[in-house]
This record gives sequence, C-alpha cells and structure tokens, in this order.
Amino acid sequence: MATLTSTFTQHRRMLTRAAALAAVVLLILWLAPILGGQRSYRLVQSLVTGLLVGGIYALIALGIVIINKASGVFNFAHGWLMLLGGLLFFSFFSTANVSPAAAVGLPLIAGAMVFSTNGWRSLAARRSLIGVGGVTLVGAALLLLPGNDWQFIRAIAGAVIGGVLVGMVVERFAIRPLIGQPLFAMVLMTLAASELLHGVTQLTWGSVEIPLQVFTGLPNLGIPAQIRFGEDLFERAVNIRADLLVAFLLALAAFAIFVAFFQFTSAGLSMRATAENQKLAQSVGLRVRTILAIAWAIAALLATAAGVLQGGASSLSLNMPFLALRAFPAVLLGGLESVGGALVGGIVIGLVQEMSNLLFPGTEAGTELAPYLVLMVVLVIRPDGLFGQKRIERI
Repeated sequence: MATLTSTFTQHRRMLTRAAALAAVVLLILWLAPILGGQRSYRLVQSLVTGLLVGGIYALIALGIVIINKASGVFNFAHGWLMLLGGLLFFSFFSTANVSPAAAVGLPLIAGAMVFSTNGWRSLAARRSLIGVGGVTLVGAALLLLPGNDWQFIRAIAGAVIGGVLVGMVVERFAIRPLIGQPLFAMVLMTLAASELLHGVTQLTWGSVEIPLQVFTGLPNLGIPAQIRFGEDLFERAVNIRADLLVAFLLALAAFAIFVAFFQFTSAGLSMRATAENQKLAQSVGLRVRTILAIAWAIAALLATAAGVLQGGASSLSLNMPFLALRAFPAVLLGGLESVGGALVGGIVIGLVQEMSNLLFPGTEAGTELAPYLVLMVVLVIRPDGLFGQKRIERI
C-alpha cells in the first residue's frame, strides 16, 4: 500500500493529465451525434442557458464566500436568506400602500441595529449616527411612496432594509456570542438559524408557490420574452429567455460592485484579516464585531438580490433554499476564499448542469448529480479549489 501511494504521489501530475485527456475524449465521443447531427442547436441552447443560470449560482456563491472570508464559517442559512429576501420583495411589490407603522418602524429598527454595532462612545461612531439617521429617513420615505407606479422602488427599498436587518439579527444573536469559539460551533449555529428562518417563512407566507412577476414588463421596454438567434447557422433558432438574460446581467452587475468593495476598501481587507484569526485581529485594533456585522449584512443583501432574480426567473417556493445546495459545489470548486472563484465556479456548475440535462434528458442527473461529480474530480486534483489559497501550518 505504501509503495502504491508513493508511486501515485510521484506521478500525480502525469496521471492527472491522462485522466483529463481521457475525460475530454469521452466527452467528444459522447457529443459527436449532437455536434454532427441535426441537433446542434440544442448544444448551443444548453451552453447559453448554462451560462445564464451560472450567473445566478455565482451570485449565491459570492454571498457564501463573503461570510467565509470574514469569519471562516460556511453559512448553511444562505438559502433561507434568499427566500426571505424574495418574499419581502414580493410583499412590498404586491402592496399598493404600506402602513405608516411598517414604513417607519422597519427602517428605524434596521438603523438602530446598524448604529448599535459601533456603539456611541467613539467620535467616528457618533458621526455615523448622522449617516444612519439619513439613510433611515430615506428608507422610510421610499416605503411610504403610494400607488402602483412606485411599486418597484418600494419593493427594492423594503427588501434591502428587511434583508439587511435579518442578516444583522442572525449575526447579533446567533454568531456574535460564539466569537472566539471553535468554528464548528458557528457552522452548527447557521444550521439552527436556517431551521428558524424556515419556520418563520412558512408561518408568515405559507407553503404555496408564489410567482414573482418582476420581468413581465420587459415587452413594454421593447425586449421580447424570447430572444432568437442562429436561424442561418442551425436547423432551428436558439431561444434565450429574456427574464433569464436580464437576471444574469443584473447578477453580474451586483457581483462587480461587491468585488470592487473587497478590492478597494479597508473593510474588505479587514474581513480577510478577521477570517485568519479573530482574536489576533481584535488584539491589533480591528473591530471584529463590526466586521462580522458588515459581512452578514452584505451577504444578506446578496442573498436578497439572488432570491429576487431567481424568483423573477421562476417563482418563490420552499424549494428555493435548496438552490443554494447546488451553489455549494460552485463555492468549493472556485475556492472557499476566492471571490473570483465564486464567479468561475458558478458558471462552470451552470454549464455542467445544462450539459448533463442535454445528455440525460428526463432525469435529475444535471441538477442533482453532475455538479457534485465535477466537484469531486476537481477536489481530488486541487483540494483547495481552482483559485483557493493553500494553507501551510508550521509545527
């Protein structure tokens, strides 16, 4: 056994290349009937759909990566944050007039949570009170906008405020008390938080599937429901769903904004330092509690955006949180601490899913099995993911 292990270690790179070459050859042989036959449009259709679906997966994966970068915790409650954010958007979107109590109370509670994160003793915290108060007033004013003409603005404001509030509540009462404790305890707490959010969601909105009609107005903007191309290249045109395309573009825009946040702000660097060692980061002056609160607020905001986009492309139901389970392979594939890896991993998983559905029509191979098979192969070759950082511990 030792000799076999030594041989594998010495020739690992050669064996890996041989396995990759064999996989490519088998894939080409498998796709040959489609590439050379009368069904080539289906291949292009699957590739385009996989790319668009992968954008949503990448946005989900980014939220999970943010929590991991800040605290080293793998957040299993992210799927329920998605659904809750989408349902909050639906509630404000479908209501012509929001009650003054809700319109004023929700921003006030969220503002109080944000301000209490820093406290009031430092001068910077006192100055931040002005900013928090201004944002609170703007949020309340947006929620009080009457009529259906303002339903998008009202729904966006309500979903953002509510989603950030839920994220900060989870951090304050579930994660913060465990600072300095083993990470496994925090991971278990995210599982408990997911069950709590599950119960709250089901008690408040029920278990009925809810259509979120946010993309129904695209034809009024001159965008057809189906975008067709390739009539001259293939025997049939390739159809792209306009709602899925818009969701993909919005997901990429949100992704770019938060990547810039991590690259060009001190808060992003502070999150990386906190992920390395919370106690050490606190000892050098970093406010670990504030950093964790910011990370959870951003992750909840990303989850809300993903929930709204996915709900608009399909619907809101209790099955949506399981979509985050399909994004887990994207996180691990790209690397637990890699923001760019989340984008690559999400797109790869989306492509693999749609290609598997093409090869195995009428089965669940694409959505349930194929992403995890790809993940297993990649982790055998690169245990830290495609863009993950290798950790070296000195003894």
